[in-house]
Amino acid sequence: MKDRLNKLKVKTFREGLLLAVDLTVVAISFTIAFLLTQIYVLGNSDIQESVISDVFISLAIILGLCTISFWLCGVFKVIWRSAKSRDYGRIVLSILLVTIIFALLDSCWLHLIAKPDIELVGFWTDVQVFPTYIIFFITAILFLSLIRTVYQAHYARFHNRKKNIVRRRTLIVGAGSTADTILDEIAKGETDYLPIFALDDDPSKQCRIFHGVEVIGTLNDIGKIVNQYKIEVIIFAIPTMEVVKRMELLRVCGKTGCEVKVIPLVSEIIENTSLIGQMRNVNIADLLDRPQIEFEEQGVSEYITDKTVMVTGGGGSIGSELCRQILKFKPKRIVIVEIYENCAYDIQQELKCIDGLSTDFRVEILSVTDYDKLESVFEQYHPNIVFHAAAHKHVPLMETNPEEAVKNNVFGTYNTVILASKFNVEKFILISTDKAVNPTNVMGATKRCCEKILQLVSRRGGNTEFAAVRFGNVLGSNGSVIPLFKRQIEQGGPVTVTHKDIIRYFMTIPEAVSLVMQAGAFAKSGEIFVLDMGEQVKIVKLAENLIKALGHEPYVDIDIKFTGLRPGEKLYEELLMNEEGLKKTDNNKIYVGSQIAFDDKEFEDSLEKMRSICTTNDKSQVVDQLKILVPTFKHDKAQYIAMLDHDEVMKEEFYGISESVN
Repeated sequence: MKDRLNKLKVKTFREGLLLAVDLTVVAISFTIAFLLTQIYVLGNSDIQESVISDVFISLAIILGLCTISFWLCGVFKVIWRSAKSRDYGRIVLSILLVTIIFALLDSCWLHLIAKPDIELVGFWTDVQVFPTYIIFFITAILFLSLIRTVYQAHYARFHNRKKNIVRRRTLIVGAGSTADTILDEIAKGETDYLPIFALDDDPSKQCRIFHGVEVIGTLNDIGKIVNQYKIEVIIFAIPTMEVVKRMELLRVCGKTGCEVKVIPLVSEIIENTSLIGQMRNVNIADLLDRPQIEFEEQGVSEYITDKTVMVTGGGGSIGSELCRQILKFKPKRIVIVEIYENCAYDIQQELKCIDGLSTDFRVEILSVTDYDKLESVFEQYHPNIVFHAAAHKHVPLMETNPEEAVKNNVFGTYNTVILASKFNVEKFILISTDKAVNPTNVMGATKRCCEKILQLVSRRGGNTEFAAVRFGNVLGSNGSVIPLFKRQIEQGGPVTVTHKDIIRYFMTIPEAVSLVMQAGAFAKSGEIFVLDMGEQVKIVKLAENLIKALGHEPYVDIDIKFTGLRPGEKLYEELLMNEEGLKKTDNNKIYVGSQIAFDDKEFEDSLEKMRSICTTNDKSQVVDQLKILVPTFKHDKAQYIAMLDHDEVMKEEFYGISESVN
């Protein structure tokens, strides 16, 4: 209570001080307007006492009007140290109101009392009166705005000095609206960037001042400007640039040795969030030889707006991006189901910062393998939509821990699907992978099993619309190759690639999540949706691009070593099995595969047998049973014997066989 009173006192004092300063400025402005009109317009240097008396009366009226007008226009509500141009518009509006109202009062007084013989039309065109209002209007706005601009600049400088921020010499690449926002945020003094110059190819911007920074050249001058002016940081502020040119310029920036920060592509930018906060280092997604795929969001808002949406695995890279994109469609509540409390907390706080209190964010810490706890969560929230992203995804780790892959991926999905049907969830979307097609590893096999579970339950009928979404490798996700490549480059190499010919479909996180969201609109009865991602990309080409982007020459500065395919790894991935075929949807980038028939009773019996096997943690039996559940699963035991050769105990536990067995 005492703290509240103290804060109220401070707030009242600040507003009172600001009002006193503003009224003083208004009084000075009116006095200047009056004197300029008398001396220079009317040529009257000898002002009579009666006129001065009228001025004091006018001043009292104007100050009273200003107090009311400032309050009505919300001038005192603005935090002026971070004010925008629209906030200065409040000053213009308030002074305009004061000027008009005072002029009306003055004309009425003059017409009705002082000089009733003067017509109102004559009054408004009277050269002795009109200039005073114009000069007052201009000078009041000018002085009030100037005081606030000086305060903003002083606050930013003082704030940096107080925090001991050492600012780094920064070059801005681009002089458009994005760069304008970046420079505006830097001007507030919350960062360590010191903009020196800007570059832009637009001839009309050359040699001109842009937001206080001079545009001194084109994008071809990056290397020269960096060397000449000792630039430390380059901010690449052109999120709409054509992909090929963006790649080339990022390579040029990388060769300068500066730290390179990029603004995400337009489709990645989160609304109502600081662009400075979204800046990131160059990653391999910036170097893909294709443009970002954008979706039309057909029907997405219809099934999400004002609904309760549950995201399992909501703290992971895909799950957290799902939460961000779901938030754009204004759901009633987002329920984040996650086993790792740290990442769940992080995304919850991020969403609160973006959205404030408009949406209800809930976090439930649990494993989807815990049926009873999961059931209590469904019962508590009754979600309308469920996005199931919770899964173990690391291929090599799941090879050596197949029982855990099955427990979490298969039976965690089974629990979630059964409960979704039980509680009449409207839509259930499973996050799957291209590795589920003709799988050669445990992770892919478990994901194919999840797809079959989805189809099994959808065939039972009910109110829930089920769908699975397959996509390729997600750049920037947890466990992607980017962090490994970057660490290897920072350590001087070599960068390790398993095979010179290995190729993969690649997606950015926003692309993957957009596909999931769009698929939800098309979901009806257990479909499997896939994205047209164009041609597969060579991993070695991505490694070369990243080496170049970080300022090195592949095979010269940083070597690339080929280590051989890992167990369960294929040279290429497939998005569909031959039997599934392809059908078009209303979105020309999304296709749906036909369901493959299987015996429901036989599959359910095999699932129950797998449940019993998992309780024994017998790795060999788990893999064998997976082959029964997923007939297309091809598992090479000989490869795994070689992989585990350093650990005889683990090898025997995994296979229960001798080295001579193939």
